[in-house]
Amino acid sequence: MNKTGKKSKKSGGKSGGHPKGRDSILTEYRDLSNEYDRKWSFYIEATHGATLARLHITGDERLLDVGCGTGKLLKRLSEKYPALRLAGIDPTPEMLSVARQRLAPHIQLEEAWAENLPFQDETFDVLVSCNVFHYITDPLAALNEAARVLKEGGLFVLTDWCHDFLTCRVCGLYLRCFNRAHFKTYRLKECREMLARAGFGRIGIERYKVSMLWGLMTAVSYKGAR
Repeated sequence: MNKTGKKSKKSGGKSGGHPKGRDSILTEYRDLSNEYDRKWSFYIEATHGATLARLHITGDERLLDVGCGTGKLLKRLSEKYPALRLAGIDPTPEMLSVARQRLAPHIQLEEAWAENLPFQDETFDVLVSCNVFHYITDPLAALNEAARVLKEGGLFVLTDWCHDFLTCRVCGLYLRCFNRAHFKTYRLKECREMLARAGFGRIGIERYKVSMLWGLMTAVSYKGAR
């Protein structure tokens, strides 16, 4: 059920994910919430900057940040585009608590997972997701949900680690062995294929480095476009 009491269409994929993986995410980010912005400041600034540089909007859309964490990207968006109607979701209450202290009260924040978004069909003009995709245990379900809540022709900008880079492959392998919160990183080709399966078109993906070693990708796509 969504907030209006009406049922929303489901993605058709699994929406739950592995409960132990979810518990690990909640525990890790509960413990990190008060120091996350300081500890990962370079990484946050670099990835948010790369996302904003590829976010082509007029500035009056309704936008959802999937995995908004402490709200830093939403804060930058609100400052750059004051007319944007903003919302964010994150599964970790402690991260959302930090976001609520940072953001204006009119910015809607909800505790939710990417695989089960608490919004009506075709609610948003734009979705962004930054540094989240490698945690999602059912990525296609999450992309189907992104498509469901986007309006036809809506924009989706996704930034995450890129498995095409050797350092990401090595780090991803280590984390899969020793960190239950981490799930999987993807190659550019895999990301493109999943976006297409979820109904996105006009897919453009760039891979790039934000440091000498660390590589990311940002995908820009549109719901239903050909």
